[in-house]
Amino acid sequence: MTLIKSISGIRGTIGGRAGDTLNPLDIVKFTSAYATIIRRTSPVKSNKIVVGRDARISGEMVKNVVCGTLMGMGFDVVNIGLASTPTTEIAVTMEGADGGIIITASHNPRMWNALKLLNEKGEFLNKAEGEEVLRIAEAEDFEYADVDHLGHYREDTTYDQRHIDMVKALELVDVEAIKKANFRVAFDAVNSVGGIILPKLLEQLGVTTVTGLFTEATGDFQHNPEPLEKNLADIKALMQKGEHDIAFVVDPDVDRLALFCEDGTMYGEEYTLVTVADYVLQHTPGNTVSNLSSTRALRDVTRKYGQTYNASAVGEVNVVTLMKNTGAVIGGEGNGGVIYPAAHYGRDALVGIALILTYLAKRGLKTSELRATYPPYQIAKNRIDLTPDTDVDAILVKVKELYADQEVNDIDGVKIDFPDKWVHLRKSNTEPIIRVYSEAATMEEADEIGKKVMDVVYAMTK
Repeated sequence: MTLIKSISGIRGTIGGRAGDTLNPLDIVKFTSAYATIIRRTSPVKSNKIVVGRDARISGEMVKNVVCGTLMGMGFDVVNIGLASTPTTEIAVTMEGADGGIIITASHNPRMWNALKLLNEKGEFLNKAEGEEVLRIAEAEDFEYADVDHLGHYREDTTYDQRHIDMVKALELVDVEAIKKANFRVAFDAVNSVGGIILPKLLEQLGVTTVTGLFTEATGDFQHNPEPLEKNLADIKALMQKGEHDIAFVVDPDVDRLALFCEDGTMYGEEYTLVTVADYVLQHTPGNTVSNLSSTRALRDVTRKYGQTYNASAVGEVNVVTLMKNTGAVIGGEGNGGVIYPAAHYGRDALVGIALILTYLAKRGLKTSELRATYPPYQIAKNRIDLTPDTDVDAILVKVKELYADQEVNDIDGVKIDFPDKWVHLRKSNTEPIIRVYSEAATMEEADEIGKKVMDVVYAMTK
């Protein structure tokens, strides 16, 4: 059993003893701590907190504990029900709320759940705020409302449609072009909230031929919910029949988006953001941002339009911060996370779907043909297992020194940029390992350069 407390929220497996798992006692403490800091810091002062959840089996239980705790802290709760992460984010601002809690463990398996914490902008808390939530929870430094100041509870299930309306209203989304293209679309909703909102989105975008897999929002995932090719045999087999033009795959909370081509080949989730950026930059000149572990293809596409690419530390809040600081018009993460400021500052698969369908319609290309227009990069992912007493930071400093003749970025671990490839070493926050990401023109080259740097690390630890 596992309970992980971090600045980005609390997540864990359901069941077991308090302090060891995600259980009602720890949920109460963490929610109380969050309510305390929101009461102190939110400039809105509406006294409202939005709560939304994915379809996980434990979601109803966790939702009841969270909502009751927020009411006990004196906040009015707006429960938007089964909703995607981006839907909950936009509901915070549309409600004029002080913040929001998303009950989802994202791509983790069915026994996991988590609380993701939002500020009044519908964006994740920053590092300092997250650390303060952890401190307050640990110290149990919170105070509940008296009987005359308990919060109220309201349900509002209109936000799926409001989210879709917002997407359709985006200047670069062309519903008429999508209708005229007569796309045949498949999607995999992995038995979560994508099965509720994606059919509505596709219908309202004018897609008349839609085939959905795992659309019942039971939370009983029929395959590993992370949208990686090794987990997606069913949608791949469907696409190999040649009866659809494109397939969309989302994770349980619908903030990551992966694609399949019409021939059953995977588009590559790293290229979801690249494709959206290619379209956006043609119409909206500006900078782009992704994290250090994302494909170099975004940098290449950005420079093609004479714009500037910047890399942030890993983590959505870091990407968003750098996007704001650099005036980026598009950004995100290589795991299929598209952040389009014209919509909102959060990863949003619905926005990605609408922009990609518009771009495909306007280009008149097959999905595989569009994919072939981008630089061919492959990313290899490895790890270095260490002992708990290993000084990981010292190792990373030595690696940086050894590769001082290359372009090195150390804002998040160490990233070594070679002329035609890169390697990113980043220590885990939860276990004694170094994650090693490497990219080159082929998977063999990517794996080779990654393992070459790994050998350097192994030599240091002997």
